[in-house]
Amino acid sequence: MLNYLIKRILYTLPSLFGIVLACFVLTRLSGDPVELFLPIDASDEARQAFRVENGLDRPVVEQFLRFAERAVRGDFGDSLRFREPALDLLVERLPATLELALATLAISVLIGVPAGIVSAYARGSSLDLAIRSLTAFAQAVPTFYWGILSIIVFSVWMRWLPGTGSGTVWHLILPATTLASTMLALITRVMRSTLLESIGQDYVRTARAKGLPERTVILRHAARNALIPVVTVIALQFGVLMGGVIVTETVFAWPGVGRLAIQAIYARDYPVVQAVVFFFATIFVLANLMADLLTVMLDPRVRLR
Repeated sequence: MLNYLIKRILYTLPSLFGIVLACFVLTRLSGDPVELFLPIDASDEARQAFRVENGLDRPVVEQFLRFAERAVRGDFGDSLRFREPALDLLVERLPATLELALATLAISVLIGVPAGIVSAYARGSSLDLAIRSLTAFAQAVPTFYWGILSIIVFSVWMRWLPGTGSGTVWHLILPATTLASTMLALITRVMRSTLLESIGQDYVRTARAKGLPERTVILRHAARNALIPVVTVIALQFGVLMGGVIVTETVFAWPGVGRLAIQAIYARDYPVVQAVVFFFATIFVLANLMADLLTVMLDPRVRLR
Protein backbone atom coordinates (compact mmCIF):
# COMPACT_ATOMS: atom_id res chain seq x y z
CA MET A 1 0.00 0.00 0.00
CA LEU A 2 2.83 2.39 0.90
CA ASN A 3 4.69 1.65 -2.34
CA TYR A 4 1.50 2.24 -4.32
CA LEU A 5 0.95 5.56 -2.53
CA ILE A 6 4.52 6.69 -3.25
CA LYS A 7 4.18 5.79 -6.93
CA ARG A 8 0.91 7.64 -7.27
CA ILE A 9 2.37 10.75 -5.60
CA LEU A 10 5.34 10.66 -7.98
CA TYR A 11 2.94 10.39 -10.92
CA THR A 12 1.23 13.60 -9.82
CA LEU A 13 4.44 15.67 -9.90
CA PRO A 14 4.45 16.14 -13.72
CA SER A 15 0.79 17.13 -13.48
CA LEU A 16 1.59 19.77 -10.87
CA PHE A 17 4.39 21.13 -13.04
CA GLY A 18 2.00 21.30 -15.98
CA ILE A 19 -0.46 23.18 -13.77
CA VAL A 20 2.16 25.77 -12.86
CA LEU A 21 3.16 26.20 -16.50
CA ALA A 22 -0.46 26.49 -17.66
CA CYS A 23 -1.28 29.04 -14.95
CA PHE A 24 1.61 31.22 -16.08
CA VAL A 25 1.14 30.94 -19.85
CA LEU A 26 -2.64 31.19 -20.09
CA THR A 27 -2.90 34.27 -17.89
CA ARG A 28 -0.27 36.02 -20.05
CA LEU A 29 -2.36 35.37 -23.16
CA SER A 30 -5.28 37.41 -21.81
CA GLY A 31 -3.57 40.75 -22.43
CA ASP A 32 -1.39 43.37 -20.84
CA PRO A 33 -2.59 44.44 -17.35
CA VAL A 34 -0.82 47.78 -17.80
CA GLU A 35 -3.41 48.78 -20.38
CA LEU A 36 -6.20 47.95 -17.93
CA PHE A 37 -4.98 49.44 -14.68
CA LEU A 38 -3.43 52.64 -15.96
CA PRO A 39 -5.23 55.44 -17.81
CA ILE A 40 -4.93 55.64 -21.56
CA ASP A 41 -2.96 58.89 -21.28
CA ALA A 42 -0.54 57.46 -18.66
CA SER A 43 3.06 58.48 -19.24
CA ASP A 44 5.76 56.04 -20.29
CA GLU A 45 7.43 56.55 -16.90
CA ALA A 46 4.26 55.50 -15.08
CA ARG A 47 3.88 52.45 -17.29
CA GLN A 48 7.47 51.41 -16.71
CA ALA A 49 7.14 51.95 -12.95
CA PHE A 50 4.06 49.72 -12.92
CA ARG A 51 5.91 47.00 -14.80
CA VAL A 52 8.89 47.15 -12.45
CA GLU A 53 6.66 47.12 -9.36
CA ASN A 54 4.84 43.98 -10.51
CA GLY A 55 7.84 42.20 -12.05
CA LEU A 56 6.50 42.49 -15.61
CA ASP A 57 9.71 44.07 -16.93
CA ARG A 58 11.78 40.90 -16.51
CA PRO A 59 12.30 38.21 -19.19
CA VAL A 60 9.46 35.72 -19.52
CA VAL A 61 11.63 32.77 -18.44
CA GLU A 62 12.74 34.63 -15.32
CA GLN A 63 9.13 35.58 -14.56
CA PHE A 64 8.10 31.90 -14.84
CA LEU A 65 10.91 30.62 -12.62
CA ARG A 66 10.09 33.26 -10.04
CA PHE A 67 6.40 32.38 -10.23
CA ALA A 68 7.08 28.61 -9.90
CA GLU A 69 9.35 29.14 -6.89
CA ARG A 70 6.78 31.31 -5.14
CA ALA A 71 3.85 29.05 -6.10
CA VAL A 72 5.49 26.10 -4.35
CA ARG A 73 5.58 28.21 -1.20
CA GLY A 74 1.98 29.35 -1.68
CA ASP A 75 3.02 32.90 -2.55
CA PHE A 76 1.28 34.18 -5.69
CA GLY A 77 2.07 37.83 -5.13
CA ASP A 78 -0.25 40.73 -4.40
CA SER A 79 -3.50 41.32 -6.26
CA LEU A 80 -3.19 44.09 -8.82
CA ARG A 81 -6.76 45.18 -8.06
CA PHE A 82 -7.17 44.76 -4.30
CA ARG A 83 -3.52 45.31 -3.32
CA GLU A 84 -3.69 42.31 -0.98
CA PRO A 85 -1.90 38.94 -1.13
CA ALA A 86 -3.69 36.77 -3.69
CA LEU A 87 -3.56 33.76 -1.38
CA ASP A 88 -5.27 35.70 1.40
CA LEU A 89 -8.12 36.62 -0.94
CA LEU A 90 -8.50 32.99 -1.95
CA VAL A 91 -8.47 31.74 1.65
CA GLU A 92 -11.05 34.37 2.58
CA ARG A 93 -13.47 33.10 -0.09
CA LEU A 94 -12.65 29.40 0.38
CA PRO A 95 -15.12 28.60 3.24
CA ALA A 96 -18.09 29.71 1.11
CA THR A 97 -16.97 27.53 -1.79
CA LEU A 98 -16.38 24.52 0.44
CA GLU A 99 -19.79 25.01 2.03
CA LEU A 100 -21.44 24.99 -1.39
CA ALA A 101 -19.37 22.02 -2.62
CA LEU A 102 -20.04 19.86 0.46
CA ALA A 103 -23.77 20.64 0.37
CA THR A 104 -23.84 19.70 -3.31
CA LEU A 105 -21.94 16.49 -2.63
CA ALA A 106 -24.33 15.54 0.20
CA ILE A 107 -27.41 16.13 -1.97
CA SER A 108 -25.94 14.16 -4.87
CA VAL A 109 -24.95 11.15 -2.77
CA LEU A 110 -28.03 11.01 -0.53
CA ILE A 111 -30.38 11.12 -3.53
CA GLY A 112 -28.29 9.61 -6.33
CA VAL A 113 -27.28 6.34 -4.64
CA PRO A 114 -30.80 5.36 -3.47
CA ALA A 115 -32.26 6.42 -6.83
CA GLY A 116 -29.77 4.19 -8.64
CA ILE A 117 -30.62 1.24 -6.38
CA VAL A 118 -34.36 1.74 -6.89
CA SER A 119 -33.91 2.04 -10.65
CA ALA A 120 -31.91 -1.20 -10.83
CA TYR A 121 -34.27 -3.03 -8.49
CA ALA A 122 -37.28 -1.98 -10.60
CA ARG A 123 -35.53 -2.58 -13.92
CA GLY A 124 -37.85 -2.28 -16.90
CA SER A 125 -40.70 -0.74 -14.92
CA SER A 126 -42.26 2.67 -15.39
CA LEU A 127 -40.38 3.87 -12.29
CA ASP A 128 -37.08 2.83 -13.84
CA LEU A 129 -38.01 4.62 -17.07
CA ALA A 130 -38.92 7.79 -15.14
CA ILE A 131 -35.63 7.82 -13.20
CA ARG A 132 -33.56 7.25 -16.33
CA SER A 133 -35.42 9.95 -18.21
CA LEU A 134 -34.95 12.48 -15.41
CA THR A 135 -31.23 11.73 -15.10
CA ALA A 136 -30.72 12.08 -18.85
CA PHE A 137 -32.61 15.37 -18.81
CA ALA A 138 -30.60 16.65 -15.82
CA GLN A 139 -27.30 15.87 -17.53
CA ALA A 140 -28.39 17.48 -20.80
CA VAL A 141 -29.44 20.85 -19.37
CA PRO A 142 -26.53 23.28 -18.63
CA THR A 143 -25.96 24.29 -15.04
CA PHE A 144 -26.34 28.02 -15.70
CA TYR A 145 -29.76 27.40 -17.26
CA TRP A 146 -30.87 25.43 -14.19
CA GLY A 147 -29.68 28.30 -12.03
CA ILE A 148 -31.49 31.03 -13.92
CA LEU A 149 -34.66 28.93 -14.14
CA SER A 150 -34.64 28.14 -10.41
CA ILE A 151 -34.21 31.83 -9.56
CA ILE A 152 -37.16 32.77 -11.76
CA VAL A 153 -39.44 30.03 -10.40
CA PHE A 154 -38.56 29.76 -6.70
CA SER A 155 -37.34 33.28 -6.00
CA VAL A 156 -39.20 35.63 -8.36
CA TRP A 157 -42.51 33.85 -8.96
CA MET A 158 -43.09 31.87 -5.75
CA ARG A 159 -40.87 33.94 -3.44
CA TRP A 160 -39.95 30.84 -1.44
CA LEU A 161 -36.17 31.17 -1.44
CA PRO A 162 -33.61 33.99 -1.86
CA GLY A 163 -32.15 34.06 -5.33
CA THR A 164 -28.74 35.58 -4.62
CA GLY A 165 -26.33 36.19 -1.77
CA SER A 166 -25.40 34.07 1.24
CA GLY A 167 -25.64 33.99 5.01
CA THR A 168 -28.37 31.46 5.81
CA VAL A 169 -29.28 27.89 4.93
CA TRP A 170 -32.06 29.22 2.69
CA HIS A 171 -29.48 31.01 0.53
CA LEU A 172 -27.64 27.69 0.08
CA ILE A 173 -30.58 25.63 -1.22
CA LEU A 174 -30.86 26.97 -4.79
CA PRO A 175 -27.14 27.03 -5.71
CA ALA A 176 -26.51 23.63 -4.09
CA THR A 177 -29.42 21.90 -5.84
CA THR A 178 -28.50 23.56 -9.14
CA LEU A 179 -24.89 22.42 -8.90
CA ALA A 180 -25.99 18.94 -7.77
CA SER A 181 -28.23 18.30 -10.77
CA THR A 182 -25.50 16.99 -13.09
CA MET A 183 -23.53 15.15 -10.41
CA LEU A 184 -26.69 13.54 -8.97
CA ALA A 185 -27.68 12.26 -12.40
CA LEU A 186 -24.22 10.79 -13.01
CA ILE A 187 -24.14 9.01 -9.65
CA THR A 188 -27.62 7.59 -10.26
CA ARG A 189 -26.69 6.21 -13.68
CA VAL A 190 -23.39 4.73 -12.48
CA MET A 191 -25.05 3.16 -9.42
CA ARG A 192 -27.75 1.61 -11.57
CA SER A 193 -25.37 0.15 -14.16
CA THR A 194 -22.90 -1.27 -11.63
CA LEU A 195 -25.69 -2.72 -9.49
CA LEU A 196 -27.22 -4.45 -12.51
CA GLU A 197 -23.80 -5.92 -13.25
CA SER A 198 -23.41 -7.11 -9.65
CA ILE A 199 -26.87 -8.71 -9.63
CA GLY A 200 -25.75 -11.07 -12.39
CA GLN A 201 -22.72 -12.36 -10.45
CA ASP A 202 -22.46 -15.86 -8.96
CA TYR A 203 -22.41 -14.74 -5.33
CA VAL A 204 -25.79 -13.04 -5.79
CA ARG A 205 -27.28 -16.23 -7.25
CA THR A 206 -25.84 -18.15 -4.32
CA ALA A 207 -27.44 -15.72 -1.84
CA ARG A 208 -30.77 -16.16 -3.58
CA ALA A 209 -30.38 -19.95 -3.54
CA LYS A 210 -30.01 -19.79 0.24
CA GLY A 211 -33.49 -18.31 0.45
CA LEU A 212 -32.53 -14.77 1.46
CA PRO A 213 -35.13 -12.05 0.80
CA GLU A 214 -34.58 -10.12 -2.43
CA ARG A 215 -34.16 -6.85 -0.53
CA THR A 216 -31.39 -8.38 1.60
CA VAL A 217 -29.66 -9.78 -1.49
CA ILE A 218 -29.71 -6.39 -3.21
CA LEU A 219 -28.73 -4.17 -0.27
CA ARG A 220 -26.28 -6.36 1.67
CA HIS A 221 -24.57 -8.23 -1.14
CA ALA A 222 -24.95 -6.64 -4.58
CA ALA A 223 -25.10 -2.96 -3.56
CA ARG A 224 -21.97 -3.11 -1.38
CA ASN A 225 -19.82 -4.28 -4.28
CA ALA A 226 -21.54 -1.93 -6.71
CA LEU A 227 -20.54 1.03 -4.52
CA ILE A 228 -16.82 0.61 -5.36
CA PRO A 229 -16.94 2.34 -8.78
CA VAL A 230 -19.51 4.80 -7.43
CA VAL A 231 -17.09 5.92 -4.70
CA THR A 232 -14.42 6.40 -7.37
CA VAL A 233 -16.78 8.51 -9.47
CA ILE A 234 -17.72 10.62 -6.43
CA ALA A 235 -14.05 11.32 -5.65
CA LEU A 236 -13.36 12.31 -9.26
CA GLN A 237 -16.50 14.42 -9.50
CA PHE A 238 -15.52 16.37 -6.39
CA GLY A 239 -12.58 17.77 -8.34
CA VAL A 240 -14.88 18.63 -11.24
CA LEU A 241 -17.35 20.09 -8.76
CA MET A 242 -14.80 22.55 -7.39
CA GLY A 243 -14.25 23.86 -10.90
CA GLY A 244 -17.96 23.92 -11.68
CA VAL A 245 -18.71 26.35 -8.86
CA ILE A 246 -17.43 29.22 -11.03
CA VAL A 247 -20.59 29.38 -13.12
CA THR A 248 -22.97 28.66 -10.23
CA GLU A 249 -21.38 31.22 -7.92
CA THR A 250 -21.62 33.83 -10.65
CA VAL A 251 -25.30 33.14 -11.33
CA PHE A 252 -26.26 33.22 -7.63
CA ALA A 253 -23.76 35.93 -6.58
CA TRP A 254 -22.30 33.44 -4.11
CA PRO A 255 -19.19 34.97 -2.46
CA GLY A 256 -16.83 32.09 -3.16
CA VAL A 257 -13.60 31.39 -5.00
CA GLY A 258 -15.41 30.93 -8.31
CA ARG A 259 -16.86 34.42 -8.27
CA LEU A 260 -13.45 35.79 -7.25
CA ALA A 261 -11.98 34.06 -10.31
CA ILE A 262 -14.48 35.74 -12.64
CA GLN A 263 -13.78 39.15 -11.12
CA ALA A 264 -10.04 38.61 -11.44
CA ILE A 265 -10.34 37.50 -15.08
CA TYR A 266 -12.34 40.58 -16.03
CA ALA A 267 -9.74 42.77 -14.33
CA ARG A 268 -6.77 40.80 -15.73
CA ASP A 269 -5.57 40.40 -12.18
CA TYR A 270 -2.71 37.96 -12.87
CA PRO A 271 -1.82 36.96 -9.30
CA VAL A 272 -5.41 36.16 -8.29
CA VAL A 273 -6.17 34.27 -11.51
CA GLN A 274 -3.01 32.23 -11.11
CA ALA A 275 -3.81 31.44 -7.47
CA VAL A 276 -7.37 30.35 -8.27
CA VAL A 277 -6.41 28.24 -11.29
CA PHE A 278 -3.59 26.59 -9.35
CA PHE A 279 -5.98 25.87 -6.48
CA PHE A 280 -8.70 24.31 -8.64
CA ALA A 281 -6.24 22.26 -10.67
CA THR A 282 -4.47 21.00 -7.54
CA ILE A 283 -7.81 19.98 -6.02
CA PHE A 284 -8.60 18.01 -9.18
CA VAL A 285 -5.22 16.23 -9.11
CA LEU A 286 -5.64 15.38 -5.42
CA ALA A 287 -9.18 14.13 -6.10
CA ASN A 288 -7.77 11.76 -8.73
CA LEU A 289 -5.17 10.57 -6.24
CA MET A 290 -7.87 10.04 -3.62
CA ALA A 291 -9.97 8.07 -6.11
CA ASP A 292 -7.04 5.73 -6.80
CA LEU A 293 -6.41 5.21 -3.08
CA LEU A 294 -10.09 4.53 -2.38
CA THR A 295 -10.16 1.98 -5.18
CA VAL A 296 -7.19 0.15 -3.66
CA MET A 297 -8.76 0.22 -0.19
CA LEU A 298 -12.16 -1.03 -1.36
CA ASP A 299 -11.02 -3.56 -3.96
CA PRO A 300 -8.05 -5.78 -2.95
CA ARG A 301 -7.80 -7.10 -6.52
CA VAL A 302 -6.37 -3.75 -7.62
CA ARG A 303 -3.64 -4.06 -5.02
CA LEU A 304 -2.73 -7.55 -6.32
CA ARG A 305 -2.47 -6.30 -9.89
